[in-house]
Amino acid sequence: VQLQASGGGLVQAGGSLRLSCAASGRIFRLNAMNWYRQAPGKQRELVATITNSDSTVYTDSVKGRFTISRDSAKNTVYLQMSSLKPGDTAVYYCNFNLRSSPFTQRGYDYWGQGTQVTVSS
Repeated sequence: VQLQASGGGLVQAGGSLRLSCAASGRIFRLNAMNWYRQAPGKQRELVATITNSDSTVYTDSVKGRFTISRDSAKNTVYLQMSSLKPGDTAVYYCNFNLRSSPFTQRGYDYWGQGTQVTVSS
């Protein structure tokens, strides 16, 4: 299974970006799809999660500004980011927890390569 993230870039404060992450390969069932971010000198943090029942969870700092969504048919997750702030500057990583076979009991984590988001003031 491979994850390919895209959509990062440079944007001014108050602007918007949309990140995408598509999974390819052998996928039996997606359990949860997540976006993490890591700013320079900081630990990686969980930004948003969407489950296979479309439940969503956000870290407090992005609530009301970011929206996570998915397209199950395309095995793709999106992160719509609005009202961006310089504090949102980070490398954003997608993470899928999935089962690649009906014979596996549990899901495993797979990571995308990261996409840089830079918000200028």
